[in-house]
Amino acid sequence: MFTVCALYQFVRLDDFEAFRTPLRELMVELEVKGTILLALEGLNGTISGSKSSIDGVIQFLQDDGRFDNLEIKFSHSETTPFKRLKVKLKKEIVTLGVEHIDPLSSVGTYVNPQDWNALISDPDVVLIDTRNNYEYEIGSFKGAINPSTETFREFPEYTKNNLEQYRGKKVAMFCTGGIRCEKSTAYLKTQGFDAVYHLQGGILKYLEEVDEDQSLWEGECFVFDDRVAVKHNLEQGQYDQCHACRYPITDEDKQHPHYEKGVSCPRCHGSRSETQVSRYRERERQVQLAKERGEEHIGDQASQIILTKAKKKSLKKQN
Repeated sequence: MFTVCALYQFVRLDDFEAFRTPLRELMVELEVKGTILLALEGLNGTISGSKSSIDGVIQFLQDDGRFDNLEIKFSHSETTPFKRLKVKLKKEIVTLGVEHIDPLSSVGTYVNPQDWNALISDPDVVLIDTRNNYEYEIGSFKGAINPSTETFREFPEYTKNNLEQYRGKKVAMFCTGGIRCEKSTAYLKTQGFDAVYHLQGGILKYLEEVDEDQSLWEGECFVFDDRVAVKHNLEQGQYDQCHACRYPITDEDKQHPHYEKGVSCPRCHGSRSETQVSRYRERERQVQLAKERGEEHIGDQASQIILTKAKKKSLKKQN
């Protein structure tokens, strides 16, 4: 059983570029996989490994002295939900695309999972799902508004065009793990919205702590790893994933004529070039060959590195 850990904290990291190497080296040593984003504004990511390895990463961060308010959520998976380790340097740990939005200076009111039902059951509260459209489609809170965004960068434009009518009302927002809501409530505060609330720990903490018979959550929650989605008690859900567009798909989708394993699904069929389709088919072929050999497929990133090196070598020979 693998421990899966989602964690983030907004904290000023002036040395975030230098911090990458020791963090990555430790994670390699502990055989931890997943993705960590580092930026001047903090840290965000989801990782998996043995319980002792995950504990080791958390201890390393807490020993640093700056990560004393880490938002941490644990779940479990029978197989590793990540194929590789990435520690990336970014401008933002969650990309809103608006400068000078600082949750450390101004943010909405945190509401814990036990108090969330009472808040969103108030008819005067406007409930907004800050996640993307495909996430909303497989599950959300009863009565939540879908902004119909494809990326979090679209949220400021959505606010400008749609939320003016709710000025003066209580606005409650939620997201997967809580991080997008910290940014979005901080942004709304800069736009003059005063009564702004968000679910502390996000949907994941709610599904972990609130009993299913008391829950106002409907459907499943999309997660950004190979589990695809989770349900109450953070158990793995029923969805699979299209490895072309990365969207969640059902067994019914797999029966559709436009579904081709690893290549397309009803949502993305016809939206890729012939070159991309050929590359997806080759990737799927390599994945299946690796499975037959009992090996793990090294993935697109490593394949691209190998391809790039081969091209450079070929060019040198030509010159």
